[in-house]
Amino acid sequence: MQAGQNSLDKVVCEAAVEIKNADGLHMRPAMQFVDVANQFECDVTVSNAENIVDGKSIMQMSMLAASCGTELKIKTEGVDAEKAINALRELVEDKHFDEPTPGDQEKR
Repeated sequence: MQAGQNSLDKVVCEAAVEIKNADGLHMRPAMQFVDVANQFECDVTVSNAENIVDGKSIMQMSMLAASCGTELKIKTEGVDAEKAINALRELVEDKHFDEPTPGDQEKR
């Protein structure tokens, strides 16, 4: 994760995360992401190799069509950018959207 301040004292943070849940970023996890992002005042953008979208919009997040293994870059800009990026990174990489990962499915 990178954090910095631009010339207007706006905090900017970036993190690369990998989608690890087996079904990828389908509508339920995308909505979870949007719900967490909307808890913060800062701007949130998410990008894959092809698109940059508003992380606070369910319609735009669904356009990412991120399957398991996809790397996404999250960028937050604003007063609570660091808190937001930490919460979003935790949701994606640590909690896996409360869904099974491919390893979890093999254990069944």
